[in-house]
Amino acid sequence: MARKLPQTATAIADLAAPELYFSRELAALEFNFRVLAMARDARVPLLERLRYLSIVANNLDEFFEVRVAMLKHHHAYGSAAPGPDGLSSGELLTRIRTRVLDLVTEQYATWQEQLKPQLDAEGIRFLTRHQWTPLQRRWLQGYFEHEVLPVLSPLGLDPAHPFPRILNKTLNIAVVLQGRDAFGHEGHMALVRAPRSLPRIVKLPVEVGGGGDNFVFLAELLQAFVDLMFPGFKVVGSYQFRVTRNSELIVEEAEVENLARALSEELLGRGYARPVRLEIANDCPKAITAMLVANFELEESDVYRCDGPVNIIRAGGIYDQVDRPELKFPRFVPCLPSAIEPGANLFELIGQRDVLLHHPYESFAAVVDLLRQAAADPAVLAIKQTLYRAGEDTPLVDLLVEAARNGKDVTVVIELRARFDEEANIRLATRLQEAGVQVVYGVVGYKTHAKMMLIVRREAGTLRRYVHLSTGNYHQANSRLYTDIGLMTADPEIGEDLHKVFQQLSGLGSVISLKRLLHSPFTLYKSVVAKIERETAHARAGKSARIVAKLNALNESHVIEALYRASQAGVEIDLIVRGACTLRPGLPGISERIRVRSIVGRFLEHSRVYWFANDGKPEIYCASADWMERNLMRRIEVAFPILDPRLARRVFDETLANGLADNTQAWLLADDGHYTRATPGDQPPHCAQQTLLKKICG
Repeated sequence: MARKLPQTATAIADLAAPELYFSRELAALEFNFRVLAMARDARVPLLERLRYLSIVANNLDEFFEVRVAMLKHHHAYGSAAPGPDGLSSGELLTRIRTRVLDLVTEQYATWQEQLKPQLDAEGIRFLTRHQWTPLQRRWLQGYFEHEVLPVLSPLGLDPAHPFPRILNKTLNIAVVLQGRDAFGHEGHMALVRAPRSLPRIVKLPVEVGGGGDNFVFLAELLQAFVDLMFPGFKVVGSYQFRVTRNSELIVEEAEVENLARALSEELLGRGYARPVRLEIANDCPKAITAMLVANFELEESDVYRCDGPVNIIRAGGIYDQVDRPELKFPRFVPCLPSAIEPGANLFELIGQRDVLLHHPYESFAAVVDLLRQAAADPAVLAIKQTLYRAGEDTPLVDLLVEAARNGKDVTVVIELRARFDEEANIRLATRLQEAGVQVVYGVVGYKTHAKMMLIVRREAGTLRRYVHLSTGNYHQANSRLYTDIGLMTADPEIGEDLHKVFQQLSGLGSVISLKRLLHSPFTLYKSVVAKIERETAHARAGKSARIVAKLNALNESHVIEALYRASQAGVEIDLIVRGACTLRPGLPGISERIRVRSIVGRFLEHSRVYWFANDGKPEIYCASADWMERNLMRRIEVAFPILDPRLARRVFDETLANGLADNTQAWLLADDGHYTRATPGDQPPHCAQQTLLKKICG
């Protein structure tokens, strides 16, 4: 994965040398191998393993839709300089293909050799047409004729019926025919497109399935009864395929009058943008493959053969249809923070002391209750909130609408460009505007990624600000799946800072000076580098120095250079980076004091926490931002300090020390870019997430 180093790393004087950086794209791919390992881990409940397999497939879709699509664009037009790793777009695309082929091979081997047989043994079957009993076949044919066939529009390919536009990531069947139609035309090829209105997996009734839970992929159904779609023809063969297209929306924001309208127009064409990948069944003949490649204007290197369903991502959809709790992670109930008693007046509580929320172990209901009390409280004058990904069914929107109808001044900053949530956010913005909420879309050229809420309340003749800040989105469903840190505070300086940030977002204000918050794209990057350099100076002065950071990703080259310099000076650095990390740890003379680990478990590790020893006066920040170029330079982000010493200790213990002690779900990054799973060895097993489930949820 990485370029070879000289015999001694110390021979590299330039800390910006390409040899010192992993590829961002290849590092992102490596994360999917770690997720796939969860699907292969016999210690993980079986249906959860199936879900991890589906997650890998979904991640790979997004990787091609965004990263590969942009690389192919740059390669075609020669419009991008190499990144810090020095790889050209062409060389990177070649390396990506090699690694994706490895991933796809492992993915389908996991399905065919492990998950499918083990599910079958548990009475959860994905039945192929060769396994159907006569009763099952009769029922499925009836289902096909009554529920599927009326929706289909099979298309024979001839001069009057040219190759159609195929929607992004849809299931399709290429059919080879022999014979003549009613008009005397000889048939050769036809396509069957599965409309998105059809379920991709059909569950057989109990009386037909014969016991257990029995499922059939829609692709199997289409191929089994393909002859019913082409009466009079002989079906010689049928082959599944799926095309992935560029899904990156390009809108010149400075040149449009209405961003929502411009994005809506762009979304109409997203499903038919330029193809970047073709997935086909293993048994598809070369001639059919060549025809598809030509029509999609792809190369042979864009083709990926699948030893199983091309839409394997759909397999995870049975998770909620199978009532087998013993095959799933044990249920848990997030609790309220110990500081919050049921029915408590949150303004009184937060007014006395800060409240920390650690999701998913502690309930997101506390955030909902804060907004609910604000919406109904006559003393509350204004509510300001950002929404990046909120979900379609979030109660927060109802409460913001209620607050506006109750006469509060409600301002919501909605990020319309949250990738793959653009349509949902446009609908959300429309609904809020119709209710009288003032909706703004942030700042031209910068995504508003910060997660923050500000409530202004009149108390004893003066105004007081109450704040909620978080590392994760205001998304109730994700709060059960992602680890995040939230802070509720009435600290005057934090409240004043947040007021200035909202003023800047809604009023296009000038550069602001903040007392407590670190603010991207203005002070966050400079502050992170300065704090790393402060640790470096302490180490050079003979003082103990340490940095611990928990991130989703790390790729900003100047931050990495600062970390390399800190390591050279003697700073001990521990990084918990869930996803892509382009820093090379453990290089003699450069990064031997830097250790990088990734934790992949039941929950998606999503909280960002930065800790600096600061010569005995430690500072700890939680943030919405990773140490990535886009977060530090091209987004509106906020990092907030944990000022209460008791809560600061808790954040350090639960997110950092706990993660560094994990020896069951942690993966250790080597200097060649490969990860190895940590093992307990002589130590007792320690799982960071399970430890917190027991500690917080009981």
